[in-house]
Amino acid sequence: MSEPKQPLPFIEFVILLAMMISIVALATDVMLPALDIMGRDLGVANPNDTQLIISSLFVGFAVGQVVAGPVSDSIGRKPVIYGGYVIFIAGCLLSIFATSFSVMIVGRILQGLGAASPRIVTLALVRDGYEGRSMARIMSIVMAIFIIVPAIAPAIGQAIIYASGWRGTFVSLLVLAVVCFCWFGLRQPETLPPTARRKFSLSNVVSGLLEAIQCRAALGYTIAAGLIFGPFLGYLSSAQQIFQASYGTGQLFAIYFGVAALSIGAASLLNAQLVMRLGMRLLTWRALVGTTVISIGFIAPALLYDGLPPLWFFMLWLLANFFCVGIMFGNFNALAMEPLGHMAGLGAAMVGSLSTLIGLPLGWAVGKSFDGGVFPLVAGFAICGFAAMLVMMWTERTAKIPATR
Repeated sequence: MSEPKQPLPFIEFVILLAMMISIVALATDVMLPALDIMGRDLGVANPNDTQLIISSLFVGFAVGQVVAGPVSDSIGRKPVIYGGYVIFIAGCLLSIFATSFSVMIVGRILQGLGAASPRIVTLALVRDGYEGRSMARIMSIVMAIFIIVPAIAPAIGQAIIYASGWRGTFVSLLVLAVVCFCWFGLRQPETLPPTARRKFSLSNVVSGLLEAIQCRAALGYTIAAGLIFGPFLGYLSSAQQIFQASYGTGQLFAIYFGVAALSIGAASLLNAQLVMRLGMRLLTWRALVGTTVISIGFIAPALLYDGLPPLWFFMLWLLANFFCVGIMFGNFNALAMEPLGHMAGLGAAMVGSLSTLIGLPLGWAVGKSFDGGVFPLVAGFAICGFAAMLVMMWTERTAKIPATR
């Protein structure tokens, strides 16, 4: 395909980025209603083990980011994104035809490995042209748009499952990947000129990673992001069990899940409006304190009702908590990436992979602790939120962070 030269119009640029980033969320959410069915068809004995279908995606995602970021600094953004889509499509094909749980997990790891490129290199692509509050504004708008898609993903997945079985959910992911591949290739120009590329070598990668890790702002905000991502991943892994098994919502699971996801989208839109005026740090602090206080306060009701408070009460906590999470997601990424503009690909890889690697064991612990109630999830957000506050205090005590941030 011919290489486009003109920058995309702003609206199309944001929508395209949202679709590319949403591939990870869709690959997580679209098959949530089918986890029980998939587990039975693939011979999974322990219901909690079906959560591996979700968490294994992020194992591949964490590894893929380490490779995709620095390689994109060397050969450009577009070839790496192309390669990622090819790997993702291969993983979808493997999952479509899987007849055992182990093959399914391999397919999911490949999907995560491939999805890392469009997800993390897109962050570098934005950093190539924007910085500071402008970058945070774009990321907030992107987050708000792409949240709407996975918010309805379980409902879409439920319809697909009724029409063609759970394997159809992977067919839909494959189709989305092909559409994004073609749209991106035909319309989006390369944002990293040859003169700005870094020579790819192990020594350059290691030295770049060491530089990023030694930057307290980049490291601190990345760790904080990982701490918040952990319990959020635990929620994604256990949401189907919480809503359908514990609360008995049945087919309404997709609606409850979507409403909670839309709370994140609404927060991202509000953040896009406020960040240019108030700054990333102030908004992030308020949201982090909010999610910590809300979660600590909900521990008592969770215990009082033996781990299962009324559904309306749980949804009230979930909506308030996820509103705070929606404020933090875009800002943490922008804050961590701010000092790494000269190596945006490698910086995005470090931020993305490290935050994912921190979140994976935390999310696994929260998900595996599911005992029919919501106490492990609430406690996970309370503990991780408090830990993230301590990390932010450590980060901002000595890091040189401009007041305008």
